[in-house]
Amino acid sequence: MTSSSGNTPSEPLRIGIAGIAIESSTFSPHRTTVDDFVVTRGAELLARYPFLAPGSELTEGIEWVPLLQAEAVPGGPVTEETYEELSTEIYDRLRAAGPLDGVFVAIHGAMSVVGRTDIEASFVDGIRSIVGPSTLLSASMDLHGNVSRPLAETLDLITCYRKAPHTDAWDTRERAVRNLIARLRSGGRPQKAWVQVPVLLPGEKTSTRIEPAKGIYAQVDDVEAMDGVLDAAIWVGYAWADEPRCQAAVVVSGDDAEVITAQAKRLADAYWDAHDKFEFVAPTGTLEECIDQALASTVRPFFISDSGDNPTAGGAGDTSWTLDTLLRTPAVVESDLTTIYAAIVDPEVTATATAAGVGATVSVEVGGKIDSGPCGPVPLTAEVVAVEPSEGVVVLRVGGLRVIVTSRRKPYHLEADFKALGLSPRDADLVIVKIGYLEPELYAMAADWLLALTPGGVNQDLLSLGHHNLTRPMYPFDADMPTPTLTPELL
Repeated sequence: MTSSSGNTPSEPLRIGIAGIAIESSTFSPHRTTVDDFVVTRGAELLARYPFLAPGSELTEGIEWVPLLQAEAVPGGPVTEETYEELSTEIYDRLRAAGPLDGVFVAIHGAMSVVGRTDIEASFVDGIRSIVGPSTLLSASMDLHGNVSRPLAETLDLITCYRKAPHTDAWDTRERAVRNLIARLRSGGRPQKAWVQVPVLLPGEKTSTRIEPAKGIYAQVDDVEAMDGVLDAAIWVGYAWADEPRCQAAVVVSGDDAEVITAQAKRLADAYWDAHDKFEFVAPTGTLEECIDQALASTVRPFFISDSGDNPTAGGAGDTSWTLDTLLRTPAVVESDLTTIYAAIVDPEVTATATAAGVGATVSVEVGGKIDSGPCGPVPLTAEVVAVEPSEGVVVLRVGGLRVIVTSRRKPYHLEADFKALGLSPRDADLVIVKIGYLEPELYAMAADWLLALTPGGVNQDLLSLGHHNLTRPMYPFDADMPTPTLTPELL
């Protein structure tokens, strides 16, 4: 199929929207299926994008063709059957859509599929084979994604978030769309200067809240503002997958080859120069150390990140190590303190507690059924204090400890999610959350915060996980590696 390039000013541009987005830990025993994805099509998909609302300047003279977008909470690798089902439908819809001038491709950049490698590059290549060489493809990505040479080469425009936490996610998607429209109307495909940086660090060490990432990412805006530059982006990469593409990367795009090449090298050098200066975004310790420090503190609420099983980084969400430790801590369960644990996945337990009802006492075994490595199911006799049947969520109380149990993997980033269960994190003494760096609402309410180095599929101790397929040498796996020669390629 060929595109409708060469259309006259009276003819609208036709731009498709498609994507599959998830962050997948290859070290997590969880497997992601179609049921884990929120799939939108047609008008429902178009309505997801506030900047494409009727009357928006980004809809003038444009026929938007929403195809299919699938998005999931991060998890384990996607099953091959799930990927084939979703990608096949997208490809079928592309063929049926007719000629397109462009496609906005919404991906994460860290999807893994069982038995496959560099799946986003394969996915985008499939789109290219259908729409033809003259259709422009513009992708928005998470900065924790990976950019292999095949992916960068197949896409015409590519950009990613510039903040972690990702407060600029929607700005990034809009930028990808604006750049696509601008290049379709100017008639010029930009050049791209691409270079990978052999550094692979977790997001908890590369938050743009603190240096050195804060200063490095500040340079991205400076580069983008230069004459001859269209866009600039730095990817941290995804640390919990074991593929050759997993590493940091820089892409600077524009029309001045000399400028974009020089600036891509500038950003890559800045990242490498800081490779051994990145530190955790919060003070760290073992779980026991963090609990002891929180109990000894007088400030409230005191937050602790259960980082090894963070579902928003790909953890299974049912690792029971932390819950077991909390239950064995008398100062938590046998005191007047209020401690909230959010959350652990166990559909069997939520079903039992929902059937028993609020006020009932249940004896159950919680968690450790998907990721049983660190700790198996934990026996628990508790009072059911809240039931949210429409969401499949319950709250179980053991003394001063309130445990949120969910039927599906669900992050707790918003105060409203707690309040819907009758819980008030602002009034709690301790709040332990399966998370890495605190998301903005939690960060704002935390009087103090520690990051617990706990086990799980997204363990912060990268060297213990057993990567075998990374491109070596790679920092921090090769701590004394020589300084690499970072030479951007023009694509």
